[in-house]
Amino acid sequence: MLNQVDNEQIEWSKHNLDATKKTFRKWKLSKPKDLDQKFLSAHEQEFKKMDCLTCANCCRTTSPIFRDADIRRIAKHLRMKEAQFISSYLKMDEENDFVLRQSPCHFLGSDNKCTIYDVRPLACREYPHTDRKNMHQILDLTIQNTLICPAVSRIVQQIL
Repeated sequence: MLNQVDNEQIEWSKHNLDATKKTFRKWKLSKPKDLDQKFLSAHEQEFKKMDCLTCANCCRTTSPIFRDADIRRIAKHLRMKEAQFISSYLKMDEENDFVLRQSPCHFLGSDNKCTIYDVRPLACREYPHTDRKNMHQILDLTIQNTLICPAVSRIVQQIL
């Protein structure tokens, strides 16, 4: 569950959504040379403080995309056939990607720990994607993530 501070941070993102979109549109067009470094620096600073286990809002509210390799790896770990894993936990979204049937994630424990952490999907491993190269390519995703992840919201707020 989001605590009061994290909830206020998400509310900040909602309130400033239009201004953030406007700035990000400019960045997508101009591709600032220091954008990746700004995000990386803010990411590293934020995740020295942020403990995702206190929040897990991403696991409660969204679904990663499950690639074929993720499905094979997780099904094997769970000792299931891939088709059985898909029929039990996944659905095809409007973009023809496999995603979770429901939220919160079935694999999220009551302690906010992932019960399949060692074999989790690549999208979960890379989340929240604020330490990547070519950030100008995923600014739309980053905007969406400010509404889910208080850490992303703080990162964006810091670099705006």
